[in-house]
Amino acid sequence: ILDWITEDIADLKRTLGPNDQIRLDRYLENVRELERRIEGVETKNRSGDVRELPEAPAGVPDSFSEHVRLMFDLQALAFASDMTRVFSLKLGRDASSRVYPESGTDTPFHPGSHHGGREEAVLDFATINKYHVGMLPYLMDKLSEIYEGDTHLLDKTMIVYGSPMADGNLHNHRRCPLITLGGANGQLDNNLHVMAPDGTPMANAMLTLMHKLGMDDVESFGDSTGELSLAAPASKG
Repeated sequence: ILDWITEDIADLKRTLGPNDQIRLDRYLENVRELERRIEGVETKNRSGDVRELPEAPAGVPDSFSEHVRLMFDLQALAFASDMTRVFSLKLGRDASSRVYPESGTDTPFHPGSHHGGREEAVLDFATINKYHVGMLPYLMDKLSEIYEGDTHLLDKTMIVYGSPMADGNLHNHRRCPLITLGGANGQLDNNLHVMAPDGTPMANAMLTLMHKLGMDDVESFGDSTGELSLAAPASKG
């Protein structure tokens, strides 16, 4: 990408002050590094061996972790340049039988969710989920390295991670887990564990998060019945 806009970059830099030139250089370095990593995926397998069919479409990286990191890097760069303020990323199909060797277990994802309550199988499925959740700090670190004004993008971002399934073994949609990360411009209390009353639609949480983002004109979302309080409980005293 950068090779096509070399002259445009030079023209832009001449209009910027020293600090903005440094920010632009850092952004361009990140783009270039991302290009190199994608080129590496296109030419070699994870083992380092040259691809057997170099002219065939490269598809996605052999390494799931590297694929997710590349996607997170693209999203962080898009935020940094204000190309978008919203993105969504699905880590995989709910019914996927993909195996994640880097997780530490060779249990396929969807079959693993039907663990039958067996302790060893439950632990295997928990290992896969821990592996997935463990990728989020990478995105958080990337956003915390990008400053906008007097703070970084992580302070201005709301990251929502969750699952549409509470218990895959039973296909149970009650009490689905949801994690929120980031500062959201001071709209979220951190370090909280909120347990919603039984029967609360997940849409209530989504409606609340929309309002936290300033979408006050949204009165309902999906099957929402109202807001879900995400505030810290009042201290007794």
